[in-house]
Amino acid sequence: MKILKTYFFISFFSVITISARSQEIPNITDSRLDFSLPDMKGDSLRLSSMKGKVFLLDFWASWCVPCRSSNKGLIKLYSKYKKNGFEIVSVSLDDNKHNWMKAVSKDKITWLQINDSRGPDAMSAAQWQVDAIPASFLIDKNGNVVAINAEKKELENKIRELLGL
Repeated sequence: MKILKTYFFISFFSVITISARSQEIPNITDSRLDFSLPDMKGDSLRLSSMKGKVFLLDFWASWCVPCRSSNKGLIKLYSKYKKNGFEIVSVSLDDNKHNWMKAVSKDKITWLQINDSRGPDAMSAAQWQVDAIPASFLIDKNGNVVAINAEKKELENKIRELLGL
C-alpha cells in the first residue's frame, strides 16, 4: 500500500509539473489577443504596437462605478511612473462615444484611451476573457502578461520591478 501511495504521489506531481510547463504566458503579439481600436481622435491603436513598453491594459466603462473609482488610483500611479516609461492603455467598453469622452474628461485621464463600442459584445474583452470590469493586465516590455487584476500595492511593486526602480 505504501508503494502504491508513493507511486500515486509521484505520478500526480509529474502531471502537474508537465501541465504547468505546457501553459503559455499570454503575449500581446499573439493574434488571438491582439486587436486594433480607435482612440479619442479616431486614430487606430494596435495593441501589439505597445511591445517594448511596460504598460497596464485596463478594461473599463463610463457607467461602471468601480471602474470610475479605480481611475482615481490609476491617475496617481500613472503620474508617479510615466516619466520612467510606464503607460496605461484603457479600453472603454462604452457603446456611447459621448459618454466615454465625457468620463475621460471628468476623471482627468491623460493616458491612452481606446474604445470598443460594441459594449457587452466587445470582441477585445472576449479575446482577453474579461467577464467583469474593471479588469487589468500588467504587461512587460516583451509583451508578456505578468499580472492580472493585481491589487494596488502588488501592482505598484511589480511596475517598479519591471521599470528597474
